[in-house]
Amino acid sequence: MRHPHTRTTRTTSRRLAGALTAGLLCAAAAGLALPAPALAVPPATRVAQASPALDDGLALTPPMGFNNWNSTHCRAEFDEAMVKGVADLFVQKGLKDAGYRYVNLDDCWALPNRDVHGRLVPDPARFPNGIRAVADYVHAKGLKLGIYTSAGTKTCNSAGFPGALGHEYSDARQFADWGVDYLKYDNCNNQGVDAQQRYRTMRDALKATGRPIVYSICEWGQNKPWEWAADVGHLWRTTGDISDSWSSMLSILKQNLPLAPHAGPGHWNDPDMLEVGNGGMTDTEYRSHFSLWSVMAAPLLIGTDLRKASRATYDILGNKEVVAVDQDPLGKQGTVVSSAGGRWVVAKEMKDGSRAVALFNESGAAQRIATTAGTVGLPAATGYTLRDLWQHRTYNTAGTIAATVPAHGTVLLRVQADPRWATQPPAVELGLDGSPLLQAAAPATLTGTVTDLGRTPAQRVSVTLDGPAGWTVRAASPTTATALATGETLRTDWRVTAPAGTPTGSYGLTLRTGYRSPTGTRVTAEVPLTASVVVPPPGGTSYLGDLPRLSATNGWGPVERDTSNGEEAAGDGHPLTIGGTVYTKGLGVHALSDISFYTGKDCEKVTADVGVDDEKDTKGTVAFEIWADGTRAASTGVLTNAMPARALTADITGAQVVRLVVTDGGDGIDSDHADWADARLDC
Repeated sequence: MRHPHTRTTRTTSRRLAGALTAGLLCAAAAGLALPAPALAVPPATRVAQASPALDDGLALTPPMGFNNWNSTHCRAEFDEAMVKGVADLFVQKGLKDAGYRYVNLDDCWALPNRDVHGRLVPDPARFPNGIRAVADYVHAKGLKLGIYTSAGTKTCNSAGFPGALGHEYSDARQFADWGVDYLKYDNCNNQGVDAQQRYRTMRDALKATGRPIVYSICEWGQNKPWEWAADVGHLWRTTGDISDSWSSMLSILKQNLPLAPHAGPGHWNDPDMLEVGNGGMTDTEYRSHFSLWSVMAAPLLIGTDLRKASRATYDILGNKEVVAVDQDPLGKQGTVVSSAGGRWVVAKEMKDGSRAVALFNESGAAQRIATTAGTVGLPAATGYTLRDLWQHRTYNTAGTIAATVPAHGTVLLRVQADPRWATQPPAVELGLDGSPLLQAAAPATLTGTVTDLGRTPAQRVSVTLDGPAGWTVRAASPTTATALATGETLRTDWRVTAPAGTPTGSYGLTLRTGYRSPTGTRVTAEVPLTASVVVPPPGGTSYLGDLPRLSATNGWGPVERDTSNGEEAAGDGHPLTIGGTVYTKGLGVHALSDISFYTGKDCEKVTADVGVDDEKDTKGTVAFEIWADGTRAASTGVLTNAMPARALTADITGAQVVRLVVTDGGDGIDSDHADWADARLDC
């Protein structure tokens, strides 16, 4: 995930914490005296007691609120004024009304040392009036305050703030006395003490205070807390830290989705905080992030500085219809219905009998994603109502649930068997057939489709296709239909031409339709699409790093040319090195990674030496794949840092697009630096 010698954020600190733990163990072996971090028990009892299952009425729906870490880390801007400002914005911007309650402090709120009585001391520079005053301010607005510490001797930051190991009961008492309502309990510097023991001790300490405090277990899924923590905490992290990137979000999504059976009221899978608004993803990707966290019944903890947030960010975070999916009292986490070809259907059972259905497009190009009412668990019915939770519109459907979903987009729907379905206009599906890859000044034909999915007919149907300024878009067949019955399609051929000299790259197209329902309601719909201007590949053999890319996504930092991936700004990598061999040409990436190139059906072969870069020492597990259009043409299986470079060759004859894909080996993306050394294309 993060590069230890370039990062000072929490994950780096975790690795430093591991090194510190190893150092303590070595010191102990050498006979040096060390303070024993004995787990505290109530001084009055000093006997082991059985821990009853949690039944305290807390977190019956996933907690919603704010945490400062993703936007501020330990920077000076994290202070009392920021926390109070966030509480103000919760009220002013309608977030409180949408359901957000917790305003949570993360690491760095305390001084590095306890006082002479062993108590935690709030940093007077950050919190001059103390934590109690902040809690009182937050409570006065009808909100709740959260705080952070670690189940170790120190927290995760390299500055060495005090953790709670050995101080559980006294720290819990301080938190309760300050009016804390939520505790995030991390995993650094844990001295190798059994995780279940450490987290249960803090559970008992919190309970002993008599104050209702939501308990968030943050041990990164290392000990499978979903298998044992339902009677320990109210939520538990299932993965390592999220970062503000598409690949990180996607990796965490895939790790959290299979854990649905373990979630429910009062005990939630936590795939980490939201990155919405932090700038590393597009608004389309952030809507997917928010939709998918909601359909997974995940805690919704805002991770952006709301004082700087855009209108689009507030629109995403404040979408009450999407929040209602997350907060449904039945407490079901959504489950995967299908995922072939990156076309994900995730369905969540709701208390009113409806289903929330996420149509999620993992790929870098628009795709049609379809399912049926029966497949997502709804009973047989004459018709259904279908509510689009981002468009805020309701339609009727005969049972098909389908949409053309933009690259990295999500259509989130709420579908139910509803006897009043006929009062709604019919749903229509918009699509575009044909290759969206075209050369400047060369006309291409794209076929737009409008299909009636409803039980009732769509009447007086019309369609338009709009392109960028200066492009020529002309219809070559009819653009209207008197009516479309259930399942019928209006197909329109469009001649699309990009002007001569148009630079290579992606350009937006918008397909729109208008129609009337049988009751006379006028309906409009549109779908944003993408066309790419491309150039033919050169003849002969070329290094892929020297060719233009159609698209690229990467786990950390940009894809690097001729160096390893340094995780931060472009050019911060090192010489590509696998198994001691240094390569001068190639691509340095970080899982999850996906790079596409236009080959125009004119090339025959891709070759590369692949492996985990040596800079990761013994860390990193990845798998390399080469895709020719929609077919996987070559793959390596899982590779580790201990393995030498693997020669990989793929026959791509006749392929229009080639993709170089690196997956995470199934264990998350930590340290997954992957090299496509000497990657070449033969045409």
